[in-house]
Amino acid sequence: MLILGALWSMSRTTDRRGGRDGSPRVVVVDDSPFMRGLISDLLSDAGVAVVGEAGDGEEALSVVAETRPDVVTMDVEMPGMGGLEAVERLMEETPTPVLMLSAHTDEGAEVTFEALDRGAVDFFAKPGGEVSTGVSRESDRLVEAVRSVADADLDAATRERDDPSAAASRSPDAASEADAADVDGPLTVVIAASTGGPNAVERVLSALPMADCRVVIVQHMPEAFTSRFANRLDEASAYDVREASDGARIGAGEALVARGGSHTRIDSYRSGRLQVKLDEDDDSHTVTPAADVTMRSAAEVIDDPLVGVVLTGMGSDAAEGIRAMADAGAYTLAQSEDTCVIYGMPKRAVETGGVDAVCDLDDVAGAIVGGEA
Repeated sequence: MLILGALWSMSRTTDRRGGRDGSPRVVVVDDSPFMRGLISDLLSDAGVAVVGEAGDGEEALSVVAETRPDVVTMDVEMPGMGGLEAVERLMEETPTPVLMLSAHTDEGAEVTFEALDRGAVDFFAKPGGEVSTGVSRESDRLVEAVRSVADADLDAATRERDDPSAAASRSPDAASEADAADVDGPLTVVIAASTGGPNAVERVLSALPMADCRVVIVQHMPEAFTSRFANRLDEASAYDVREASDGARIGAGEALVARGGSHTRIDSYRSGRLQVKLDEDDDSHTVTPAADVTMRSAAEVIDDPLVGVVLTGMGSDAAEGIRAMADAGAYTLAQSEDTCVIYGMPKRAVETGGVDAVCDLDDVAGAIVGGEA
């Protein structure tokens, strides 16, 4: 709680309904009055209008229905109706983008992914540990996450949850042999994603024919979450998926998820197998792991067919990386705006001129193996 106390001391008591013009309107849900006050003050100080607060899920449903905010920050563990049930009810009764506030633990990761399945757009891992120079960065991250989720396309975020038949129709078993036959030799795929990415990545990988592919996935999330994400993808797809470790190797039919807290570089590529190296010392990027790092290293190391994919997410990570991959002769794809939860990363990638094709989410897997790699 020390870092939370430090965040509190940074904030100032303000009019929580007085956000700047154009700022999102937020309802803060947490059973702790301290946390509600802390989050509300931090958001207000950044010009975000907090229009309501609630101490449990039942109260949250009432407050959201009354205030009609642009985004809800939702705690997971609360007495009475908890965050998971509240998210599901909210999506049914008053659909509103939700940012889950999750514990930075393995257990927190497990329940967070369930919240995403129920309709939450994204999550913010609550800071923990001792007071440090990173306190202001945690505050900035929270504000950025709230603004991003407020801009989310809720239809895109919930479409796959509401229409599971679409994903099933493009499962590995349904993928055509003709698609797989289009791959000319070993194919390495690097996928980048952020906000809205967990479900989008799962959708692509579960529909991707194994053929002769090896896949590296860079999803923006903290270290406590990437191992669980790898397990989730392993269960949902035909690929053998694991979290990246220093020196890890993968071949055809295998995938690595970049570990949170470090960058994953493609270190070598021989006989259809690639090896990665983890870099924890590079602090020149605003996100860790950074797709730019993985994509640039892939462009430098891999001579066989190479595909770069940029999926939904906020920010500009992967723009430099996709340009480097395109310059190296890779086939490059970006998710379409209409199917993105946040059309930030794909937009920046397209603006570099390094994207060969823009695809709806359900067409990405087919484009990967059927493109001009």
